Amino acid sequence: MGDGGLVRTALYEMHLESGAKIVDFHGFELPIWYTSIQDEHLSCRKKSGLFDVSHMGFFEFQGSEVLSWLSSIGTQQYMNFANGRCGYTHFLDQNGNIIDDMIFAVASDHRVLGVPNASMISTMWDWFQSNLPEDGSVEIRDLSEDTSIIALQGPESSLVLEQVLGPENVVSRFRCQEISPNNLGITGWIQGTGYTGERGVEIFIPNNQAAKLWSSLVGSGAIPVGLGARDTLRLEKGYLLSGQDFLWPGLSINPEVEFPEGFLARNSAETNIPFGLNLDHDFIGKEYVTQSMSEGSKWHGLLCQEKGPFPRPGHRVLDGPDDNARLVGYVTSGGPSPSLNRVGIALAYLDGVVLGQELWIQTSSRRKVRSVIVKTPFV
Repeated sequence: MGDGGLVRTALYEMHLESGAKIVDFHGFELPIWYTSIQDEHLSCRKKSGLFDVSHMGFFEFQGSEVLSWLSSIGTQQYMNFANGRCGYTHFLDQNGNIIDDMIFAVASDHRVLGVPNASMISTMWDWFQSNLPEDGSVEIRDLSEDTSIIALQGPESSLVLEQVLGPENVVSRFRCQEISPNNLGITGWIQGTGYTGERGVEIFIPNNQAAKLWSSLVGSGAIPVGLGARDTLRLEKGYLLSGQDFLWPGLSINPEVEFPEGFLARNSAETNIPFGLNLDHDFIGKEYVTQSMSEGSKWHGLLCQEKGPFPRPGHRVLDGPDDNARLVGYVTSGGPSPSLNRVGIALAYLDGVVLGQELWIQTSSRRKVRSVIVKTPFV
């Protein structure tokens, strides 16, 4: 525990030694950057970046019927996943609203590991508990507090990982396994997932092993990356951010961002994500997702076509530059793209639009920036 009740991860001192700028992120003291968001972003795109994501949760689901149970409450069909495979899913409420999204890993027919978002750990724990089978055939353990999570991402990540943990622990994209014996004595779980869109892994280990592994990865060439670049990296790939691009009704929203009431209450079809949704099985909220497949607003990418203030969450999106233009939606995520020489990019829920259409983002009280609807990822 840190000052003022904030939580410090097992890597807090390592961050300070590296000169990190520390911020309060959902109750955790985490680095926003070490050098600059721009440099760290490009290092991850071109070489390898290292992230402390220990604020994320870590759940273990066990039981003889765990795969069928998760399939009944999630948008993904878990029964289709072989052992050693990972996937992405949404969990919806009875009205089809996304509660949280989650990466899961099928360790065996009786064991699945899941990673809830940092601000949603207790919410998802309570929701899973309320939906457990009455016969006790599925059990859940919350491993979050005892687990450090280190993400190694980037085109050179496999080379760095092989140097530190050996070739037996270099896993392919969306593959997973127990960490094999290695010279460092690191134990735990490793999976080929991440939030950057690059090749890489997330490593789940006991807290007392975190500093040793972090130091070894940095010593082998991995560049520490803070939360700032983590956000720009995911923005360029068009990945959802829980609490910002969707929000379960009743949860608190950033008071600095103005949306119409309920605007961020979304189902899987509205997010326009081409993965994580399987309609070949029944799950909670499915009827609302099916209804939204051909109607309602959809989440799109916007690429700015001119200079001006960068798009930010809450900015209005209009179908013309004039004062009488029609409001078609709102930006949920936006900012400069480091990979595109700081061109403005945004993600927005939009009504009645088509790919390639020109729209204008109200980036300030006096300025509308021309943009075009594009298919994500941006890079």
